[in-house]
Amino acid sequence: MAGAAMLWAGAVFAEGPLDTPADIAWTIVAAALVFFMQAGFALLEGGMVRAKNAVNVIMKNYSDMCFGVIAYWAIGYGLMFGATENGWFGLDHYLPDLQSGVEATHFIFQLMFAATAATIVSGAVAERMRFGPYVVASMIITGVIYAVYGAWAWGSFYDGSGWLVDMGFIDFAGSTVVHSIGGWCALAGVIVLGPRLGRFAPDGTPRDIPGHNLPYIALGGFILWLGWFGFNGGSTLAASADVGIICVNTHLAGAAGFIGALLMQRLLRKPILMTAAVNGAIGGLVAITSPCATTVPMFALVIGLVAGAITVLGVMLLERLRLDDVVGAISVHGFCGAWGTLSAALFYRGDLFDPGRIQIQLIGIGAAFLWSFPTALLTFWIVKKVFGLRAPTLHEQRGLDFTEHYEIGYPEFQRDLTHAGKD
Repeated sequence: MAGAAMLWAGAVFAEGPLDTPADIAWTIVAAALVFFMQAGFALLEGGMVRAKNAVNVIMKNYSDMCFGVIAYWAIGYGLMFGATENGWFGLDHYLPDLQSGVEATHFIFQLMFAATAATIVSGAVAERMRFGPYVVASMIITGVIYAVYGAWAWGSFYDGSGWLVDMGFIDFAGSTVVHSIGGWCALAGVIVLGPRLGRFAPDGTPRDIPGHNLPYIALGGFILWLGWFGFNGGSTLAASADVGIICVNTHLAGAAGFIGALLMQRLLRKPILMTAAVNGAIGGLVAITSPCATTVPMFALVIGLVAGAITVLGVMLLERLRLDDVVGAISVHGFCGAWGTLSAALFYRGDLFDPGRIQIQLIGIGAAFLWSFPTALLTFWIVKKVFGLRAPTLHEQRGLDFTEHYEIGYPEFQRDLTHAGKD
């Protein structure tokens, strides 16, 4: 729950958000944990690409945290949490001064969420998207696309509320607000870019392009898991006893997601891949992000188990559609985010499968897609026409580390690149 206006959503809090110094201290610690998730994304995405593109994808992660958060400070925070009269977007608090400690604490926590939404895109479009155009797209996603939907589901922190909030929409820590929005933006980017060279045979058969460092992927997954305790637990904005059950549900869903991915690979008679299993755990964490405060541990296991299976099936669906998502971000964040948001209604504590609540959740899920996907598609198309989006074929073959940044991640093993020239 990322805003004071969301206290209706079913969790019973011991005290209001950011009421005490302990609340502020806990929220700042949680914000730091969410920031540390960027290291997890960097390792996971850096490991899943080929060695010649590791620097480029990590640079994109840094850009999300630097360019993106400045866009969020300038525009996004006001759009998302400013006072609203219409329930669609905030009308003030652009370029906020943040003079009070409570306001600044709320801002820094939300800032980390915004950066996470943009970072989801970087892995999906890796190995063929130019750095400069990516920065432009990241700023638009963070400052506008993410922020506007966030205003509907979480606004406002000051006065008024979003139209989804008023309906009773539940998304405690952002299965849809953060993860599905990032996933649908990634889907748009993948469609506009097209697949990597050689990813699909002429008849559409997918060809595997393995990442260069699987231990990085595992380490990145663990770091993301650690950060999720701040992501979900910190969304209370209060140092209350409720943090305990939220973190238990979070951990159980992540564990079940890992198992769900293993079981689905076994049922499909596929190899038991570590990369798929790590993505399964992350999918479970994504899914529980919405219902973590409104469900019970038994159902957290169910939610995570289904999410793990979805990550495997989602990748297969995207491959059949010839959509090249390098890290599985669309499946993990888009599909599992939607499932998690629906599960908040299905497994609502003490009131399971309520038809009215399910309808509200479906409206929120649909609104997220109908807003973010077309808007992101238009964004990537405009960026493509104005700046050019995809790296030239020769650059893609040599790797974007050298052609975009004039440096390489493993100079001892890539000496030939430094002597080949850019063009």
